[in-house]
Amino acid sequence: MESNTPEVTETQATTTGLSSDYPGQITAPKSSPADNQVQEYLNIGTNFLSKIFDYIKEFVDDNQKLLVNLLLFFLAIVAVKLTLAIIAAINDIPLLAPMFELVGLGYTGWFVYRYLLTKSSRQELVQEFESLKTQVVGKDN
Repeated sequence: MESNTPEVTETQATTTGLSSDYPGQITAPKSSPADNQVQEYLNIGTNFLSKIFDYIKEFVDDNQKLLVNLLLFFLAIVAVKLTLAIIAAINDIPLLAPMFELVGLGYTGWFVYRYLLTKSSRQELVQEFESLKTQVVGKDN
């Protein structure tokens, strides 16, 4: 009995992807040098991405003071902008801005009358300022 299966030659095996050693098994495709180069670049990229958190941690550890200072500077700018926006919003309310001006003028007048008119009251102000300074800064030895 003769088999009706066609014989696979070596040239057919390479073009069809069939293995001549094991009939019916598909061989791995032959890789070209360009594929090897692409795979090498992909390996470099995946290695970098797998170590990115280590690089970031090292950068933050090395520059911690600088980053904290930059963050504080940024937050100070945000706080000033927010304060100016709140003051502008309050200033737009009718009769509220003139009322605040009157309160400020009244307090300024009281402060001048209380602490700046006489010599004894100025000395009292200096003593209060010095006691406040020692509470905040501490005693000088």
